[in-house]
Amino acid sequence: MRAHYFQHVPFEGLGAIEPWLETAGYNIFSTKFFESTILPDSEDIDLLIIMGGPMSVNDEQRFPWLDLEKQFIRDFINSGKAVLGICLGAQLIASAMGAAIFKNKEKEIGWFPVNGVLSIGDSCFKFPPLTTVFHWHGETFDLPQHAILLAKSEGCENQAFQIGKSVIGLQFHLETTPDSAKKIVSNCRNELKQAKYIQTETQILSAKPEMYKSINTLMEDVLSYFLP
Repeated sequence: MRAHYFQHVPFEGLGAIEPWLETAGYNIFSTKFFESTILPDSEDIDLLIIMGGPMSVNDEQRFPWLDLEKQFIRDFINSGKAVLGICLGAQLIASAMGAAIFKNKEKEIGWFPVNGVLSIGDSCFKFPPLTTVFHWHGETFDLPQHAILLAKSEGCENQAFQIGKSVIGLQFHLETTPDSAKKIVSNCRNELKQAKYIQTETQILSAKPEMYKSINTLMEDVLSYFLP
Protein backbone atom coordinates (compact mmCIF):
# COMPACT_ATOMS: atom_id res chain seq x y z
CA MET A 1 0.00 0.00 0.00
CA ARG A 2 1.13 3.53 -0.75
CA ALA A 3 0.38 6.64 1.31
CA HIS A 4 1.09 10.10 -0.08
CA TYR A 5 0.93 13.28 1.97
CA PHE A 6 0.76 16.94 0.98
CA GLN A 7 2.89 19.17 3.21
CA HIS A 8 2.58 22.96 3.03
CA VAL A 9 5.26 24.23 5.46
CA PRO A 10 8.37 22.55 6.89
CA PHE A 11 7.10 22.62 10.49
CA GLU A 12 3.79 20.78 9.94
CA GLY A 13 4.69 17.22 9.05
CA LEU A 14 3.13 13.84 9.73
CA GLY A 15 3.93 13.71 13.44
CA ALA A 16 2.41 10.61 15.03
CA ILE A 17 0.93 9.53 11.68
CA GLU A 18 4.30 8.43 10.31
CA PRO A 19 5.02 5.54 12.72
CA TRP A 20 1.44 4.29 12.33
CA LEU A 21 1.79 4.21 8.53
CA GLU A 22 5.10 2.36 8.77
CA THR A 23 3.64 -0.23 11.17
CA ALA A 24 0.58 -0.67 8.93
CA GLY A 25 2.85 -1.49 5.99
CA TYR A 26 2.46 1.67 3.91
CA ASN A 27 5.20 3.02 1.67
CA ILE A 28 5.27 6.76 2.36
CA PHE A 29 5.75 9.48 -0.28
CA SER A 30 5.14 13.22 -0.21
CA THR A 31 4.67 16.44 -2.12
CA LYS A 32 6.19 19.36 -0.22
CA PHE A 33 4.73 22.45 -1.83
CA PHE A 34 7.36 24.70 -0.25
CA GLU A 35 9.94 22.78 -2.32
CA SER A 36 8.12 21.54 -5.43
CA THR A 37 4.67 21.66 -6.98
CA ILE A 38 5.04 18.45 -8.99
CA LEU A 39 2.00 16.32 -8.23
CA PRO A 40 2.00 12.51 -8.06
CA ASP A 41 0.13 10.05 -10.23
CA SER A 42 -3.11 9.43 -8.35
CA GLU A 43 -3.23 5.87 -9.68
CA ASP A 44 -0.24 5.02 -7.48
CA ILE A 45 -1.85 6.26 -4.23
CA ASP A 46 -4.04 4.29 -1.83
CA LEU A 47 -4.30 6.92 0.93
CA LEU A 48 -3.92 10.69 0.52
CA ILE A 49 -3.18 12.76 3.66
CA ILE A 50 -3.38 16.55 3.47
CA MET A 51 -1.54 18.36 6.26
CA GLY A 52 -2.01 21.80 7.81
CA GLY A 53 -0.37 25.16 7.24
CA PRO A 54 -0.70 28.83 8.22
CA MET A 55 -1.90 30.02 4.80
CA SER A 56 -5.54 30.34 3.82
CA VAL A 57 -7.24 28.10 1.28
CA ASN A 58 -8.23 31.38 -0.39
CA ASP A 59 -4.61 32.56 -0.86
CA GLU A 60 -4.31 31.40 -4.48
CA GLN A 61 -2.62 34.64 -5.57
CA ARG A 62 0.19 34.17 -3.05
CA PHE A 63 0.34 30.40 -3.52
CA PRO A 64 -0.78 29.52 -7.08
CA TRP A 65 -0.28 25.81 -6.38
CA LEU A 66 -3.40 25.88 -4.20
CA ASP A 67 -5.56 25.72 -7.34
CA LEU A 68 -3.65 22.69 -8.59
CA GLU A 69 -3.84 21.04 -5.20
CA LYS A 70 -7.60 21.54 -4.90
CA GLN A 71 -8.18 20.13 -8.37
CA PHE A 72 -6.07 17.08 -7.51
CA ILE A 73 -8.01 16.59 -4.26
CA ARG A 74 -11.34 16.90 -6.07
CA ASP A 75 -10.37 14.31 -8.67
CA PHE A 76 -8.91 11.99 -6.05
CA ILE A 77 -12.07 12.14 -3.92
CA ASN A 78 -14.19 11.44 -6.98
CA SER A 79 -12.09 8.33 -7.62
CA GLY A 80 -13.37 6.88 -4.36
CA LYS A 81 -9.99 6.50 -2.68
CA ALA A 82 -9.26 7.31 0.96
CA VAL A 83 -8.51 10.93 1.91
CA LEU A 84 -7.68 12.46 5.30
CA GLY A 85 -7.42 16.24 5.70
CA ILE A 86 -6.04 17.93 8.82
CA CYS A 87 -6.75 21.60 9.63
CA LEU A 88 -5.82 23.38 6.36
CA GLY A 89 -6.18 19.94 4.79
CA ALA A 90 -9.80 19.69 5.90
CA GLN A 91 -10.45 23.18 4.57
CA LEU A 92 -8.86 22.21 1.24
CA ILE A 93 -11.20 19.21 1.01
CA ALA A 94 -14.20 21.41 1.77
CA SER A 95 -13.11 24.03 -0.77
CA ALA A 96 -12.34 21.41 -3.43
CA MET A 97 -15.87 20.07 -3.00
CA GLY A 98 -17.48 23.50 -3.40
CA ALA A 99 -17.88 24.74 0.19
CA ALA A 100 -16.96 28.23 1.42
CA ILE A 101 -13.93 28.85 3.65
CA PHE A 102 -14.01 31.94 5.90
CA LYS A 103 -12.80 33.39 9.19
CA ASN A 104 -14.22 31.70 12.24
CA LYS A 105 -15.85 33.90 14.90
CA GLU A 106 -12.96 32.92 17.20
CA LYS A 107 -9.45 31.64 16.70
CA GLU A 108 -8.79 28.34 18.46
CA ILE A 109 -5.20 27.74 19.48
CA GLY A 110 -4.26 25.26 22.16
CA TRP A 111 -5.90 22.37 23.97
CA PHE A 112 -9.70 22.58 23.93
CA PRO A 113 -12.51 20.00 23.94
CA VAL A 114 -14.59 18.83 21.01
CA ASN A 115 -17.88 16.98 21.14
CA GLY A 116 -18.49 13.97 18.96
CA VAL A 117 -21.83 13.91 17.16
CA LEU A 118 -23.46 10.69 18.27
CA SER A 119 -26.61 10.74 16.14
CA ILE A 120 -24.89 9.56 12.95
CA GLY A 121 -25.11 6.33 11.00
CA ASP A 122 -23.13 3.22 11.83
CA SER A 123 -21.06 3.61 8.65
CA CYS A 124 -19.44 6.85 9.93
CA PHE A 125 -16.42 7.27 12.16
CA LYS A 126 -17.55 8.12 15.67
CA PHE A 127 -15.63 10.48 17.95
CA PRO A 128 -15.96 10.27 21.74
CA PRO A 129 -18.75 12.39 23.27
CA LEU A 130 -16.08 14.69 24.73
CA THR A 131 -12.34 14.75 24.16
CA THR A 132 -9.63 17.40 24.46
CA VAL A 133 -7.62 17.90 21.28
CA PHE A 134 -4.99 20.27 19.92
CA HIS A 135 -6.15 23.20 17.77
CA TRP A 136 -4.43 25.87 15.69
CA HIS A 137 -6.83 27.56 13.30
CA GLY A 138 -8.51 30.87 12.59
CA GLU A 139 -10.73 29.89 9.67
CA THR A 140 -13.60 27.47 9.30
CA PHE A 141 -15.79 26.09 6.51
CA ASP A 142 -19.29 25.27 5.47
CA LEU A 143 -19.92 21.56 5.21
CA PRO A 144 -19.49 20.28 1.65
CA GLN A 145 -22.49 18.73 -0.08
CA HIS A 146 -23.29 15.25 1.27
CA ALA A 147 -20.87 15.71 4.19
CA ILE A 148 -21.85 14.47 7.64
CA LEU A 149 -20.77 16.43 10.72
CA LEU A 150 -18.72 14.25 13.09
CA ALA A 151 -17.59 16.70 15.79
CA LYS A 152 -18.12 20.28 16.96
CA SER A 153 -16.98 22.59 19.74
CA GLU A 154 -18.07 25.66 21.61
CA GLY A 155 -15.68 27.81 19.61
CA CYS A 156 -16.20 26.26 16.16
CA GLU A 157 -19.30 24.46 14.88
CA ASN A 158 -17.73 22.37 12.11
CA GLN A 159 -14.79 20.51 13.64
CA ALA A 160 -14.85 17.25 11.68
CA PHE A 161 -16.80 15.82 8.76
CA GLN A 162 -17.05 12.77 6.58
CA ILE A 163 -18.01 12.35 2.93
CA GLY A 164 -19.08 8.84 1.98
CA LYS A 165 -16.94 6.12 3.52
CA SER A 166 -13.55 7.29 2.29
CA VAL A 167 -13.11 11.00 3.15
CA ILE A 168 -12.60 12.55 6.59
CA GLY A 169 -11.68 16.15 7.38
CA LEU A 170 -10.44 17.22 10.83
CA GLN A 171 -10.21 20.88 11.80
CA PHE A 172 -8.03 19.91 14.77
CA HIS A 173 -4.69 18.12 15.11
CA LEU A 174 -4.56 14.55 16.40
CA GLU A 175 -1.09 13.93 14.98
CA THR A 176 0.62 16.43 17.30
CA THR A 177 3.61 15.28 19.33
CA PRO A 178 5.61 17.28 21.90
CA ASP A 179 8.20 17.98 19.18
CA SER A 180 5.66 19.12 16.57
CA ALA A 181 3.90 21.31 19.18
CA LYS A 182 7.20 23.07 19.88
CA LYS A 183 7.77 23.60 16.15
CA ILE A 184 4.39 25.18 15.47
CA VAL A 185 4.69 27.41 18.54
CA SER A 186 8.17 28.48 17.46
CA ASN A 187 7.00 29.38 13.96
CA CYS A 188 3.56 30.83 14.75
CA ARG A 189 3.85 32.35 18.23
CA ASN A 190 2.86 35.74 16.80
CA GLU A 191 -0.72 34.39 16.79
CA LEU A 192 -0.72 33.81 20.54
CA LYS A 193 -2.69 36.90 21.48
CA GLN A 194 -5.02 37.04 24.45
CA ALA A 195 -8.45 35.71 23.48
CA LYS A 196 -11.11 33.33 24.74
CA TYR A 197 -9.86 30.28 22.84
CA ILE A 198 -6.15 31.06 22.61
CA GLN A 199 -3.83 29.59 25.21
CA THR A 200 -0.42 30.94 26.13
CA GLU A 201 2.79 29.33 24.95
CA THR A 202 3.33 27.98 28.46
CA GLN A 203 -0.13 26.43 28.59
CA ILE A 204 0.29 24.80 25.19
CA LEU A 205 3.72 23.31 25.87
CA SER A 206 2.94 22.16 29.42
CA ALA A 207 0.47 19.54 28.16
CA LYS A 208 1.02 16.23 29.96
CA PRO A 209 2.24 13.15 28.04
CA GLU A 210 -1.15 11.47 28.47
CA MET A 211 -2.78 14.28 26.46
CA TYR A 212 -0.52 13.54 23.50
CA LYS A 213 -1.10 9.81 23.95
CA SER A 214 -4.87 10.37 23.92
CA ILE A 215 -4.95 12.33 20.67
CA ASN A 216 -2.39 10.09 18.97
CA THR A 217 -4.46 7.02 19.87
CA LEU A 218 -7.53 8.70 18.41
CA MET A 219 -5.52 9.50 15.27
CA GLU A 220 -4.66 5.81 14.99
CA ASP A 221 -8.37 4.98 15.23
CA VAL A 222 -9.14 7.40 12.39
CA LEU A 223 -6.37 5.95 10.23
CA SER A 224 -7.47 2.39 10.99
CA TYR A 225 -10.93 3.32 9.71
CA PHE A 226 -9.39 3.65 6.23
CA LEU A 227 -7.83 0.18 6.19
CA PRO A 228 -9.41 -2.30 3.76
